[in-house]
Amino acid sequence: MTTNKDLLARRNNAVPRGVSTSTPIFADRAENAELWDVEGRRYVDFGGGIAVLNVGHRHPKVMAAVQKQLERFTHTAFQVSAYESYIELAEKLNARAPFSGPAKTIFFTTGGEATENAVKIARAATGRNGVIAFCGGFHGRTLLASAMTGKVLPYKAPFGTLPGEVYHIPFPDHDITVEDSLKMLHFLFAADIAPSNVAAIIIEPVQGEGGFRVAPTALLKHLRTLCDQHGIKLIADEVQSGFGRTGKLFGIEHSGVEPDLISVAKSLAGGMPLSGVIGRADLMDSVPPGGLGGTYAGAPLACAAALAVLDVIDEEKLLDRANAMGERLKARITAWHKRTDLLPVSMPRGLGAMIAFDILERHAGVEQRAGFASKVCAKACEKGLILLACGVQGATIRILTPLTASDALLDEGLDIIEQILLEDAKV
Repeated sequence: MTTNKDLLARRNNAVPRGVSTSTPIFADRAENAELWDVEGRRYVDFGGGIAVLNVGHRHPKVMAAVQKQLERFTHTAFQVSAYESYIELAEKLNARAPFSGPAKTIFFTTGGEATENAVKIARAATGRNGVIAFCGGFHGRTLLASAMTGKVLPYKAPFGTLPGEVYHIPFPDHDITVEDSLKMLHFLFAADIAPSNVAAIIIEPVQGEGGFRVAPTALLKHLRTLCDQHGIKLIADEVQSGFGRTGKLFGIEHSGVEPDLISVAKSLAGGMPLSGVIGRADLMDSVPPGGLGGTYAGAPLACAAALAVLDVIDEEKLLDRANAMGERLKARITAWHKRTDLLPVSMPRGLGAMIAFDILERHAGVEQRAGFASKVCAKACEKGLILLACGVQGATIRILTPLTASDALLDEGLDIIEQILLEDAKV
């Protein structure tokens, strides 16, 4: 029998260390919110393939849609021979875009492609180069996306000079207020780049890798006003917060603020590789024919899966489910926060089912707190739970359970976390 240890040795010999893996297990099969490794051991999945599986592993409707498409064709390249599923998916997303006026959508493959192409569109529309992003934000791993990402390690340090004219300001959190962030933005305008040279401001409505920090509505409203005043395009990076995770189809809908462009990916296609940019139609048409695209961009199998995902979100009322799940998660984590017999944790934060909490070891420094978070995730895996850490300091535990998971399965995973917090408090 193939073992996890055997495959880990083969992986180390064949795959570069630059692509890390959070757990030492190798998947064999999965269903909804459960996964089995090659040794037959079962795991509750609180990672969801890093926020990709809002409708769960192998949802029957998604599988049926992909199988139906497999029987027709798998690839033509949209730039060579177009197909209806790409157009239908664009139409459905345009109809649900969180801004007024006509919209258009283009598809790609990865989240990094989506954020990078959103900037390309903004630059084409404005004739400007500057991009403003936020500390702690994560926008992908291409060179431009890495430049926009607001964290040096591990995303920037080894890669030399990154694309220029990308600037960062602090994200409101703890002792940094919205006023502080806006003050730094105005300092930036005074010292480094005039607003007339800025093409776009990109922000995650809820930071993903940055620790599930919610962008305050007041900040988003101020950014919208500044963008309108100076002709800057506002990009909402919904790669991790999109498609029901926050209790709205798009996270920015909670604020009532309308962006100009939205980058999407992850849970859009139920596990198939698909990303896109949804934008105001006039902006989207600012790029001439041939300026955007990709050989595998908007692949037929992925478009078929995404159409099924949108149906599942509606038919199974997953937006309501996300909110109910979020309330259950917050109640449980709040109870942990109040207990004195557990490893100390923060109050929960996030929107809908996009919930996280911090490890708050009272006598630990930043590096130790990050170590405790990683330790909790490692112990969780040993006990049959896939759990991920994140955060600017690496001290955050995030929960990305498929929205289709039952309450019983959710409680099973939470029981494991509680057990670990109890055990670690005694160490």
